[in-house]
Amino acid sequence: MILPFLNRAEELGRISRQLKKRGSSFICLYGRRRCGKSRLVREALARRLTAYYTGDDREQALQLRDAAREISRLIPGFARVEYPGWAELFERFEKDAPSGATLVLDEFPSMVAASPALPSLLQKFIDRLAEGNLNVIVLGSSQRMMQGALLEPGAPLYGRADEILKIEPLEPRWIMPALKLANAEQAVRHYAVWGGIPRYWELAVERGRLERAVVDLVLSPLGVLHREPERLLRDDLRDTRQAASILALIGKGCQRMSEIAGRLQRPATSLSRPLRVLVDMGLVARDVPFGRTTKDTKRSLYKIADPFLRFWYRFVEGHRARLEAGQAQIVWDEQRVAWNHHLASGWEEMVRRSVARAPVLGERWNPASRWWGSGLDGKPMELDLVAGAVGNTEKLLVGEVKLQSDLRKAKETLARLEERARHLPAATGKRVICCLWVLRMRSKQRPANLFGAEEVVGGV
Repeated sequence: MILPFLNRAEELGRISRQLKKRGSSFICLYGRRRCGKSRLVREALARRLTAYYTGDDREQALQLRDAAREISRLIPGFARVEYPGWAELFERFEKDAPSGATLVLDEFPSMVAASPALPSLLQKFIDRLAEGNLNVIVLGSSQRMMQGALLEPGAPLYGRADEILKIEPLEPRWIMPALKLANAEQAVRHYAVWGGIPRYWELAVERGRLERAVVDLVLSPLGVLHREPERLLRDDLRDTRQAASILALIGKGCQRMSEIAGRLQRPATSLSRPLRVLVDMGLVARDVPFGRTTKDTKRSLYKIADPFLRFWYRFVEGHRARLEAGQAQIVWDEQRVAWNHHLASGWEEMVRRSVARAPVLGERWNPASRWWGSGLDGKPMELDLVAGAVGNTEKLLVGEVKLQSDLRKAKETLARLEERARHLPAATGKRVICCLWVLRMRSKQRPANLFGAEEVVGGV
């Protein structure tokens, strides 16, 4: 099932403005696979003169032949000529394409793998178009290759692009209409599995219930997403073993660099670069307590950033033998406690992300973080959420996140939170506002500082 086009209004507007302006444009889109890059470009080009070619891993001669065949839909007779290289194909397109036409090169990294000189040839083509009225759009899922070709000084295409758009996963509020979910709590549950990847949503909506979709798509060895992490890593890395090992360890709860290094029997210093690569890819995030910077390596914790990968490494990685033996449903039935832990961590992350995106108690807040360390009383303490007010250094938001509660327990939790917040070093001399977020609230009555899934899903 193909989902309706969701969100991407800002990205669509930027592409449309470039295509409407006088003269030529060079537009680049990159981001992890299945995020909807191709869909976005097709929406932007729906009523425009377009030649759209999707590259692959075949030899250059075969790709040139297929690219010419696609261009012939726009320029009749274009494929009757045998093109010895991309330079000749670009020259013919420049000469014969109608004014205002757009050439799209999708899966650009695959094309470059077969034709290493392609970025340089494309640079010359784009430079010649400067005074014309033709457009070029390139797309790629290999984030490191696309960034290297476009953002690194000295690269052939550096400084040529009129727009460089990194296409991120969709926010949780879009999963409700996509999967036709009844309420925000269901949206949180589904987002904790699929994250914001539109293609995963398309696959899930065809299966109906979340449990059925999980077993069929992810746990079953025949599932489309059963080996998805391998595909994601292959997009950016030649050797995926080290990255896969690091992700597996983080998924099992190893959060400190020293702990990961110990499990791999390697010096911690050797992991700085591979961890940085995974962070740059958006697969791993570096967590530091509120008020600290990511330069504070001693306090840093690593976590899997993507909800789907967190789910996969918790429920697939450690059960491969049993899943291969056909026990997908049995494994899932046994993982109820683990599922609650996974849901709780995903819910916490969604709450933290929502704080900076929508007002809380009428106040705008900066991005929220966890906090852990010794309180003013010398005792160890952890807080789910701490954020400073926008434009007001005298206010501090402190929050706790729960899966479920009733009104009595919620009030008790808030009272305990207010007591703990007094021992937060960063709260000294500031006005502290304490709030509670509960996914399943067994009461319709709520104090003003208690929030549920509706506020969070609407805010992110």
